[in-house]
Amino acid sequence: MASPALSNVIDPSKLNAFMGRAVQDMGAALHAALVIVGDKLGLYKAMAGAGPLTSAELATKAHTDERYTREWLNANAASGYLTYDPATKTYLLPPEQAFALAQEDSPAFIPGAFQIIGALMRDEPKITEAFRTSKGVGWHEHDPQMFEGTERFFRPNYAANLMSSWLPSLTGVVAKLEKGGRVADVGCGHGSSTILMAKAYPNSKFFGFDYHPASIEWARNAAQKEGVAERITFEVASAKQFPGKNYDLVAFFDCLHDMGDPVGASAHVLSTLASEGSWMIVEPYANDKVEDNLNPIGRVFYSASTMICTPASRSQEVGLALGAQAGETRMREVVMSGGFSQFRRASETPFNLVYEARA
Repeated sequence: MASPALSNVIDPSKLNAFMGRAVQDMGAALHAALVIVGDKLGLYKAMAGAGPLTSAELATKAHTDERYTREWLNANAASGYLTYDPATKTYLLPPEQAFALAQEDSPAFIPGAFQIIGALMRDEPKITEAFRTSKGVGWHEHDPQMFEGTERFFRPNYAANLMSSWLPSLTGVVAKLEKGGRVADVGCGHGSSTILMAKAYPNSKFFGFDYHPASIEWARNAAQKEGVAERITFEVASAKQFPGKNYDLVAFFDCLHDMGDPVGASAHVLSTLASEGSWMIVEPYANDKVEDNLNPIGRVFYSASTMICTPASRSQEVGLALGAQAGETRMREVVMSGGFSQFRRASETPFNLVYEARA
């Protein structure tokens, strides 16, 4: 119960406005679980392009229970993910929502993000304890759905931007890869970025490194399925110890800020590059000042950083804990401290900043 002093200073209109926002967040948080259910059961895919459906018709198509399906449909309609026609009691998945929820190769495909959210809810006790102890929580300690969700969420963004704008923004890199270059993809996870590059540049040789053995095993299997295993070598290795020399390109996708010793990683990258090689660093979009990141995108990134990025860094040596919203100035300091003499913003999207570092 609020103290009398606190009650006297509360503005009822501001309280009501905040409670309205909180109710929106409650609905969003609860609905996240339903997106995962719909993704796993193929409900969105069954609705995509099918026109208006009754709950019974969808249940038949998806081989699910009608009553559960009807409640799921109503929740999705209330959330604006579907539309409902009361006259016919049918539900429709609009093409825009289908593009984001049912088409795996869409640049807007989002169910992977909800897998991440589900994993983080299961991981909450570990993060809460880390607040108390100041210890870290390593990437490998997360719920397994974190790894699959991360790959599914990031892959469409890489497919949409990597070959079309990010690599062309680097100094002479595309020409080298077309001719036949050497590429190290560090922190490669399930290997989607490595595989995309290998498919685009068949004359080049690719090396994917990650400290997480289960992710490397997944990446090897994925490369076999995509028919590029002969041109990719996946190995378990850390960012400060990955092997090889004379790389024309070293790529770090959304991982430098997660590292305990990003300066040490920078120094190691420098030692592995060819004389005219480039280091591509893809990071979450962030401004330098906290106040400039207090927006919907910053909200997502700060929240993810609290649960994933900061604990990951704290679990490693040094534990610099840059966080996902470090900003360009801080990233420049880290890279230059590793011995690089050139650093620039090469490209950007609403969600990413792409930097190029050269010796």
